[in-house]
Amino acid sequence: MRARQTLFFLSPWLLTLAAFYLFPVVYSLVLSLLNFNPLNPSATTWAGLANYSRAFQDPLLCKAAVNTLYFVVGTVPVTTVLALVLAILLNRSLPGQTFFRAGFFIPTLVSMVVISLVFKQLYAQDGILNQALSLLGIPGRAWLLDERTAFPGIMLMDIWSAIGYYMLLFLAGLQAIPRELYEAASIDGSSKLSQIFQITLPHLRPVALVVIVVNTIRSFQVFIEVFVMTRGGPLNSTLTVVYDLYERAFYRFEMGYASAIAYLLFAVIFLVSLIQARFLRLGQPVGG
Repeated sequence: MRARQTLFFLSPWLLTLAAFYLFPVVYSLVLSLLNFNPLNPSATTWAGLANYSRAFQDPLLCKAAVNTLYFVVGTVPVTTVLALVLAILLNRSLPGQTFFRAGFFIPTLVSMVVISLVFKQLYAQDGILNQALSLLGIPGRAWLLDERTAFPGIMLMDIWSAIGYYMLLFLAGLQAIPRELYEAASIDGSSKLSQIFQITLPHLRPVALVVIVVNTIRSFQVFIEVFVMTRGGPLNSTLTVVYDLYERAFYRFEMGYASAIAYLLFAVIFLVSLIQARFLRLGQPVGG
């Protein structure tokens, strides 16, 4: 009887999970094995693994994959290190500590669409950035229309907008470290820098794993920034896997091929996450 009551009260959540999570996952897996066009469903044919094979031979998707990897490598380490440094600095009793914590965290509460629109205007040829550079005698440029600066500009925006969230995670981890460890280290004559490497970083390993894995997954799925700011241009220099997937699914109506790309991306993210967990040795005793 108790089990039935529990299932009854859980049923709204279970139905939502099944309808909006489990069904799309299974349905997209089936689609990845088909040639399916929603505008002409009667012409659906069995493709098997052809969509997956096509993905490895698609030069545009390869370009998108390289760009996505560039984005991940260029943002995840920088965001992680800066968030850790800010967390260590703001974990001290400093004047205006609460103000600075809130200031760094607030951008994470703002919609990425809004942030992207603001930065799109900032990077515009008549935007604030070029106006500031002109005051210094430096010629401006159309930052998002230049292959050399479009993606780095998006990456800088992403780092700025995400750093506060990961800083907060590191702050939580820092405040969970017993103060007695630092006091004992100070009595032993250990410097502040050595305390960071001998006490702080080992104890932050689980938090660091969460930060790195979550940030990596989010970076592999970068979409809103590209959609709002560049639409993959100029000349596909900011084209990412998820944006390429989106265009193939909802502009070219290649639903089967888009689903195959989605599952390949999932496999890559899953593999990278496992490697990161292995590298950081989750579960190993601190200091081991």
